[in-house]
Amino acid sequence: MAQRTVLTGARVALPDGVADAGEVHVEGPRITAAHATANATAPAAGGDRVWDLSGHLVVPGFVDLHVHGGGGGSFSSADPEECLRVAATHRRHGTTSMAASTVTGSLDDLARQAAVLAELVEQGDLAGIHFEGPFISPDRCGAHQPELLRDPDPADVRKLLEAAGGTARMMTLAPELPGGLESVRLLVDAGVVAAVGHTDAGYDATREAVEAGATVATHLFNAMPPLGHRAPGPIAALLEDERVTVELINDGTHLHPAMLQLAFRDAGPDRVAFITDAMGAAGMSDGLYPLGPMQVEVRDGVARISEGPTAGSIAGSTLTLDRAFRRAVQVDGVRVEDAVRALSLTPARLLGIEHRTGSLAPGKDADLVVLDEALTVVGVLRRGEWLVTPPTGPAAGRG
Repeated sequence: MAQRTVLTGARVALPDGVADAGEVHVEGPRITAAHATANATAPAAGGDRVWDLSGHLVVPGFVDLHVHGGGGGSFSSADPEECLRVAATHRRHGTTSMAASTVTGSLDDLARQAAVLAELVEQGDLAGIHFEGPFISPDRCGAHQPELLRDPDPADVRKLLEAAGGTARMMTLAPELPGGLESVRLLVDAGVVAAVGHTDAGYDATREAVEAGATVATHLFNAMPPLGHRAPGPIAALLEDERVTVELINDGTHLHPAMLQLAFRDAGPDRVAFITDAMGAAGMSDGLYPLGPMQVEVRDGVARISEGPTAGSIAGSTLTLDRAFRRAVQVDGVRVEDAVRALSLTPARLLGIEHRTGSLAPGKDADLVVLDEALTVVGVLRRGEWLVTPPTGPAAGRG
């Protein structure tokens, strides 16, 4: 029998709320128990490794639906080692599961990238592939190269899905473009999440896309028409429909706090998923970085396209999900349990992996994050292995 690890003394974000004092038991790669200390049914025994985490908070491992890069690398590189470096960077910040997001490129380039990423998904290093572009609006392309954009022809959509070999989990497209609604239906039939984003669609066109099966708003508020009192646009349509989950980039640059609070109020905490939309500079210093075929300059932690027709456009973020969590709780006043859901269970559900991760429930993977009183990551456990070891160590005399 595998040695049991017992985390005790901390506040614990359990599926039904935050326990002021709780325990999590881990054997091998799985959680075997998680409960408030008062409800303990299997006390620590001789041979257990007991970690006294008093003064800390234990939350489920973060799940990122939408991340392009980090650690100086990019998922668009089609280099397996570089892709693994991206994943390792975000894991150190608490993201134990992530979908690799691509950037607009030629169909052949995207297919080649998908083939590499699919192998990493099969190995368990990634949770799936998210295609962001090229089927997006040239009027709302943001940091995507305009000359590489194309309408969402279902044949082209199918080509990318086939290249991913069953590992595609989500595709962002602009549904108002020719072929948009047909492609949404194709994605749904293939078991892939259709996301509305980088779109110039109006309110009615967005509602049509949701009726066709679209269920995610890609970085809501960004790269889409703003709310208008006579032209409510896609934001109103996406917020009001209970079938839609809205992505939010909570880095203090992409969103004003009032807009984040609006999303939480209108959509409710069960329909919000925090993402990073991170590019290669996540976890790195300011400087020049590639984003797909483009060059990005990062200054004061903000990434912008440095040249060409989209120069000056915000180009993803340098965010990591621990920062998004900390900002949500400390700046935006989001309850810990709601922030945890937006960072873990909701994105896990969208990726189809909620049966094994996303909450501290018995039987799920032992994916968790230990945070200190300042909500800084001091420990990361992924599938029962410490990637970042808490400084407290096992409690003396109890293991």
